[in-house]
Amino acid sequence: MGVYTYFGDKYKYLRRYNQILRVFFKYGFEDLVSYMDEKKRFRFLRKLVPDSLLNEAKHLSKWEKMRLVAEELGPSFVKFGQLLSSRADLLPEGLIRELEKLQDGVPPVEGKVAIEAVEKEFGKPVLEIFSEFETEAFASASMAQVHRATLKTGEKVVVKIQRPGIKEIIESDIKVMKYVAEILKKRMPSLKSLDPVALVKSFEESILRELDFIHESVNIQRFHGNFTADEGEKSHIHSPIVYSSLTTSTVLTLEYIKGIKITDLVKIEQAGLDRKEIAKRLANSFFKQIFDYGFFHADPHPGNLFVLPDNVICFLDYGMMGNIMRKDIEQIAYLFLAVKNKETRKIIRAFQQLADLPVIKNFRELEADLNEFVQNHEFITNGKNEMSSVLLQLKEIMIKHKLKAPMHFYLLGRALVTAEGVIYTLDPDLELTKLARPFMRKTISRHYNPLQFAKRIFTSIYEMGMYMEEFPRDLKSAIRKINTGEIKVDLHHKGIDPLIHTINRTGKQIISALVLAALIVSSTLMIVFKVHPWWGSTSALGICGLIISGLIGFGMIRDLRKGDHDDWPGWEEEG
Repeated sequence: MGVYTYFGDKYKYLRRYNQILRVFFKYGFEDLVSYMDEKKRFRFLRKLVPDSLLNEAKHLSKWEKMRLVAEELGPSFVKFGQLLSSRADLLPEGLIRELEKLQDGVPPVEGKVAIEAVEKEFGKPVLEIFSEFETEAFASASMAQVHRATLKTGEKVVVKIQRPGIKEIIESDIKVMKYVAEILKKRMPSLKSLDPVALVKSFEESILRELDFIHESVNIQRFHGNFTADEGEKSHIHSPIVYSSLTTSTVLTLEYIKGIKITDLVKIEQAGLDRKEIAKRLANSFFKQIFDYGFFHADPHPGNLFVLPDNVICFLDYGMMGNIMRKDIEQIAYLFLAVKNKETRKIIRAFQQLADLPVIKNFRELEADLNEFVQNHEFITNGKNEMSSVLLQLKEIMIKHKLKAPMHFYLLGRALVTAEGVIYTLDPDLELTKLARPFMRKTISRHYNPLQFAKRIFTSIYEMGMYMEEFPRDLKSAIRKINTGEIKVDLHHKGIDPLIHTINRTGKQIISALVLAALIVSSTLMIVFKVHPWWGSTSALGICGLIISGLIGFGMIRDLRKGDHDDWPGWEEEG
């Protein structure tokens, strides 16, 4: 049974890898496949892709092709693309724009299959759990679908059900991604700054959290708890009630929310609601999430925001949330206020804290770019000074100067863009920076609170004391390791990877040439001395040897013409 499972898994893995390479071929990425196909086992796949499909992709840009590749390969790659769309520090703008278009909507599985999944999870018939359960899903995505139901106690609920088998599919795809990432890292030194292995690892952690509905239920309760503790029962922000007894890692049961989509202005006015008040409440709630709680909804698009009676706003879908550490919240507040006051040195200090850099290279160039930005930004934003515009332009400056900010910095920028779009749809005249300023000042004042200041001093003294206590022991341990030869020095020569790759490739070509020469000589001798068996009056072994020599020679010439393996144009868009 173990052997059967092993070979079954190996077959599925190779079949999936085969499919991935074929899709890349289809969209014209033959150069990229040459790196992924390390052992040249899949060259025949090019012949399996009809020319008509290749011609269809020719009119598309490189970035459009990348997006279509992700869509065709399924939910794992769509989710990976969506994750990468927040990494503007690593990828070009054109690719980011295409990845942001990725949608994971797919037809739902049959109601019978969904019911079986619920019954398997709870170990009893669905009508013993709910008094009513709608078999037809009213919403579906790549990893889950949602059904309406009614509890035995009469409450209307929605049941989010994970697609059967999706976790196994994603785990299998992640194995393939890891394999490809390792190959690209090894064979394409130009991708070192991108670090494909780390990106796949980050995606694995993110997607496995999203597959765990317990994690999402905790997000909902934490989000609700923040606003309830702050505003009490009269909070203007609502979150669906989580029914914990009917929630597992694959089934999530929530309160059914019947509201108006936040951008449906006609229905909002017909219901007698105040759209300007809704806009103000949404903005204030978002600033609270960022500056007060450090825990924000990272996907506040109109489909995830409903308006309830009394201008109450309900957030939906808590799978993607952002967490910001207190010290980073303070630096973000410093950034916005420093831009307002045109203080470039304070912006640079905030950059240093966010990027965790004691020294910034090309300080004068950075200062000049920031000075130009703070002088011009009021005119660039047409007087509105949208916060997202400020954050995105600061992000571009950080990328230009190779300053790496935390992941949540880019996630926050994207969430701000989305939230601002909704807010300005409701009230185009709302001044967001004016609303946000009190939250920023409150954040900074907390930093200078005498009690907090004293706590930081005490912590610093305690840590210094611990360090002085441990220093003699650490020094003694280091000297002992030097004396016993346990100290290892790890040297990295910048730019040596392409040279090593070229040397390895040249060595393989020399060995191939020697084997080819030996094969030609031995085959010729077999023909001269008429070694049996014969084909006609000539040695059959000699003829076979020469044919094989010709094939090897043709392959060597083709590889030589192709050039080295680190000449891929990478992220440069074709002209």
